[in-house]
Amino acid sequence: MSKTIAIVGGGPAGLSAAELLSASGHAVTVFEAMPTVGRKFLLAGKSGLNITHAEPYEQFRTRFGTANERLSAALDAFTPDDIRRWAAGLGTETFIGSSGRVFPMVMKASPLLRAWVARLTAQGVSFRMRHRWTGFSSNALNFETPDGPLTVEADAVLLGLGGASWPRLGSDGNWVELLHEKGIAVHPLRPANCGFDCDWSETFRARFAGAPLKSVALTSAAGRFPGEFVISRHGIEGSLVYAHSAALRDAIEAESKAILTVDLAPGRNEERLARDLARQNAKASFSTRLRKAVGLDGVKGALLREILPDAARLSAEELAKAIKALPLTLQRPRPIAEAISSAGGIAWEEIGADFSLHRLPGVFAAGEMLDWEAPTGGYLLTACMATGRAAARGMLQQFQDRT
Repeated sequence: MSKTIAIVGGGPAGLSAAELLSASGHAVTVFEAMPTVGRKFLLAGKSGLNITHAEPYEQFRTRFGTANERLSAALDAFTPDDIRRWAAGLGTETFIGSSGRVFPMVMKASPLLRAWVARLTAQGVSFRMRHRWTGFSSNALNFETPDGPLTVEADAVLLGLGGASWPRLGSDGNWVELLHEKGIAVHPLRPANCGFDCDWSETFRARFAGAPLKSVALTSAAGRFPGEFVISRHGIEGSLVYAHSAALRDAIEAESKAILTVDLAPGRNEERLARDLARQNAKASFSTRLRKAVGLDGVKGALLREILPDAARLSAEELAKAIKALPLTLQRPRPIAEAISSAGGIAWEEIGADFSLHRLPGVFAAGEMLDWEAPTGGYLLTACMATGRAAARGMLQQFQDRT
């Protein structure tokens, strides 16, 4: 028998669930607070939509921190290869970039989203835009709409409301209080894949904000990774920083600050740097010695002097050590509204293996509402879609069990 299903949230998790449920013959309605679905999906794709990652799957499935085990079944059922086949089925061929990230050939999100919505519409999915969920009335859902308050009853509900990053696109985290009212434990939402504040001098900030540091390596409790990052007005940001953001955020929460170690010359070891620095003319300027011996100039040389104002007085050995392990103190993560994603969410003990909420029979949750986080690189989108589909399968199983 066909069931009525309400999906609250038109992001990747909600749309993935709608695709599976409508294909199974159920009447699905997607309720979205914004004027259109997939707004964060579209913005993420402006510079090239990174839909998944092509690294070996056994490595891919370990990228979700403490949630690895809870997400494993969902990811096993919708792997990176599956998401590439899914995109191809919507007319979007993909390719693997040099970093292992997977992108659509057209490097845009809009064609894929249009094709996805068209498929859902053809399968009978209804969309209700500008419908903001405001809580429960007994077993029904309450919405604010352009035409006034609306109460909706359904045989089952999927919540896919996202986290709290980029709230102007719809994921504002207001659902946290609504679930608290039902006694559901939600871990605080925190910034993930975010930049960090540093106490730059006004001179350094004015001159180098926006400047990239290329060919460096950063080390934290997360490990050591090569790449590049960017100096911002407030501190640092960029993909290399995001790879460390969870470890740095946790360190700041525990100790009020974090130290990120910067290797400004990852291609040379400390002993070679010391020899090259020692060969320089002692009468030459410090900038000249750095440039000729190490190739440090511009923002790299400025960062060295910003962190170590007395660097010019160091011996060749001391300077080489500093260049290989420059300690950058981070004060705080940037606000969650600026973050690419968020950590925290519905506690896993509130969620069944089928992604249903123990305290709310017939209600499921998926995507970034759950307590997991992952680095950038396609992991976020893949897990959102995988959990959406897993919740849909859980819903279908419950329907079957009731018959």
